[in-house]
Amino acid sequence: MPPFGANHTRRWRKQGRRRPIRFRSLCTAGLTRAAPCVTPCFLRPDLNNRDRAVAAVGTNMKRLLTLSILTLSAFWMSALAGCDRQTDEDVSSQTSEPGYRVVTTCGMVTDLVRRVAGDRAEVDPMMGNDIDPHTYNPTRNDIAKLEAADVIFYSGLNLEARLADTLVRMAGSGKRVVPVTRGIAQDKLLEPDEFEGHYDPHVWNDASLWADTVSVIRDTLAAQDPAGEADYGVRAAELEQKIRAVHEYAKQCIATIPERSRVLVTAHDAFNYFGRAYGLEVHGVQGITTEHEAGLSEINRLVRMLCDRKIGAIFVEQAFEERQVKAVVEGARANGHNLRVGGKLYSDAMGEPGTYGGTFVGMVDHNVTLITRALGGEAPEAGFQNKL
Repeated sequence: MPPFGANHTRRWRKQGRRRPIRFRSLCTAGLTRAAPCVTPCFLRPDLNNRDRAVAAVGTNMKRLLTLSILTLSAFWMSALAGCDRQTDEDVSSQTSEPGYRVVTTCGMVTDLVRRVAGDRAEVDPMMGNDIDPHTYNPTRNDIAKLEAADVIFYSGLNLEARLADTLVRMAGSGKRVVPVTRGIAQDKLLEPDEFEGHYDPHVWNDASLWADTVSVIRDTLAAQDPAGEADYGVRAAELEQKIRAVHEYAKQCIATIPERSRVLVTAHDAFNYFGRAYGLEVHGVQGITTEHEAGLSEINRLVRMLCDRKIGAIFVEQAFEERQVKAVVEGARANGHNLRVGGKLYSDAMGEPGTYGGTFVGMVDHNVTLITRALGGEAPEAGFQNKL
């Protein structure tokens, strides 16, 4: 359900605009059409030259037999020489090409889909590492990607608010359009009071909840590609195990922060699930969506709280402006409290593709390790897997 609050509702009504369509409708859409099966066609023999071909075979039979024996001998010698180095499965895995196309939205979804799909599907993300999914508008190129896709994965809970109409249209065309968050039990979702019953979409910040989305990806890919069901199952199990391991690492690290310092203040209110899962009090300079600008009264309230409780660090976020966070820091310093920026967290976007921070496990590891050390706890400098 869309995470928009009363302020946004009043603004839409004032401007005569409709509320965005709820993503939940996509969860029940009929998404069962399979990709078409393309059968290769073969050329028929030239019937007009049949007699000539038969005569040629008779004339050159001895030559053909000799060449065939030599060719077969060379083949078997080569096969026997290489049998210790490579199996048929190795060759198949190296030469196979993706059999269908998958389009994803934000990086947190993309990373999981790629790891479950392996090389059986071509996975094409829409959003880069510096993109805010709350405000992202699809481009013409994005529309073309979506139309060419066999499967579309998005996070859901209206994180990708401005893609709603496009995704509904794609689902209506018969494509598999799947919110990965449908794998999370509804009673585990947060409903902030100011959002009138709508859910907070930032569920990946509780790694144990994000692990619940892996089965949705696995089952969807297996429905699209039944021949790969076993492969998807193995990779999904390995991925889920890694995510649950970094979740345990997070609990252990955060528990070392002195209790009075377990206060997390970030650029926007994206860490409520993180706080609930790992035992931190969470405050955002902005609201849950990045379209909400913090007012002067909100900034002053945070400044007073940070000064009174002597919290040592506040955090900026990847892909978001630092202006309002810096205003809080300056306000605290003006009141005699030496508040510092503890570092940059990954919230709605991950790190550069191809880096450890560009993976979901790396994202969680980075955030947990940085927060723990900045707030006075103990965590290894190189992080959970010695990759930071």
